[in-house]
Amino acid sequence: MTEANSIPPVPQARRKPIVINAEINRVITRPYIPHTEERIRNIINRILDLGEDDACTLLDAVLNNFSHRHRYFREALQRNFDNVARYIPDGCTLSEQRELLIGSYFTAEYSVEAAALFNPSVVRVANLETDPAGACRFIMSFRGVGEGHISSIEFRGGYIDENTDIYFDPLSNHVRTPTIHTDSSYDRALFRLKLQDIGANSNVADWLLGDFPDEFTFSELQERISSPYTGKKIREKDKEEAIEKAMWIARSNYHISFREEHPVSERVIFPVSQSESQGIEDARFVRFIGDDGAVTYYATYTAYNGETILPQLIETCDFISFKVSTLNGKQANGKGMALFPRKIGGKYVMLSRQDGENNSIMFSDNLYFWKKSEMLQTPRFPYEFFQVGNGGSPIETDEGWLVITHGVGPMRTYSLGIELLDLDDPSKIISRIDEPILVPNEHDREGYVPNVVYSCGAMIFQNELIIPYASADQRCGIATLNMPALMARLLYNKSAQWQ
Repeated sequence: MTEANSIPPVPQARRKPIVINAEINRVITRPYIPHTEERIRNIINRILDLGEDDACTLLDAVLNNFSHRHRYFREALQRNFDNVARYIPDGCTLSEQRELLIGSYFTAEYSVEAAALFNPSVVRVANLETDPAGACRFIMSFRGVGEGHISSIEFRGGYIDENTDIYFDPLSNHVRTPTIHTDSSYDRALFRLKLQDIGANSNVADWLLGDFPDEFTFSELQERISSPYTGKKIREKDKEEAIEKAMWIARSNYHISFREEHPVSERVIFPVSQSESQGIEDARFVRFIGDDGAVTYYATYTAYNGETILPQLIETCDFISFKVSTLNGKQANGKGMALFPRKIGGKYVMLSRQDGENNSIMFSDNLYFWKKSEMLQTPRFPYEFFQVGNGGSPIETDEGWLVITHGVGPMRTYSLGIELLDLDDPSKIISRIDEPILVPNEHDREGYVPNVVYSCGAMIFQNELIIPYASADQRCGIATLNMPALMARLLYNKSAQWQ
């Protein structure tokens, strides 16, 4: 056998005949409220001028045309009436029908994936009793994009059987946003650190939080802000700025929940806070094992308000209740943050891209604060000369941390690469493959963003690496790689040259 023949070939991911397309009929209800009080009052007065029979006829038409498209449609109309109820003229008594009709004028449908469905990640979850023996259940997340290029997080459930065939659960006809818990609770010490990190005046922070219990609520914070200031003497400007920062933190750290009886495909996490008003982008979910063995699912994502980006963190144990938190610290400022699935050496570890071009790695004692980063790698191969980034959270194997990367090459072509990091010191690359494992084909050239394959997280089942990927930022597919063949090439390439 010649030396050339003894070199393990570069494995190429095999596409499965699965295409996950955007569905334009997946719609949620959103408040549709003008920016000026005058317009709101004008609309309400026009509705109030209708006779009761005309109002009831109009409401019946709304219910007939739209109620089958949404669960709890009347609740949505009532909720949006409540949003404008303070503009109802004094002394005006309204029937339930009139309130619902007013609510319908301040409600709009939004197609959450009308433009695209892309950038998936996948995590393993507990099996259902109905799953076949030997199967592995998963939840896959996606970035849905609708009108105005506003991004949200969507989900699909399914399982992989013992033959590594992939089956998705039936897609629900409904989509629903979660309940937002407006009186969220906060950890006092963590809130204080976040205030300090963004430069809030320490005297104001002492006054705001000084005698709060270890856990306090949004209502308690609001009550404190509305009370007379009793702290150390400061400039009024410093007080106002610190209060503004405290309210920004409070509104950017919140809790949401879905109804347990609704299937996972109905659940959509739509932007809530001002910092993410223009989109929740590229969630990278990971199944994290704590020191006590407990499983928590985390996802890092990029919040976008139309001008600036902000890394955020989602955490859940059941994909029903979610906690959303800001990530703070000097290095929590880039896109593409991806959390390792466990602590290493007692520290949380995160991949990131600080400069839009290179891959970095960060270590922290605190999950919510990231103060230091170090360069992990710069573009090295032609398919990544423009930039290199991660393709989701690393996956632990006996040989090392398996990391999918993405590289941008000529003609803004996005391809997927792969590498191994040292298990005990993931700042060390121990092996890379110099060619991509998945490149755009003719099908991937056409779409919202041509010539792109992109992933936000993969998983291993049996001897297969399961890679959900976006195609042209438009739709999604699934590719697989044989793990023995992949590891054979990575171990062959193992060398000190990667440092």
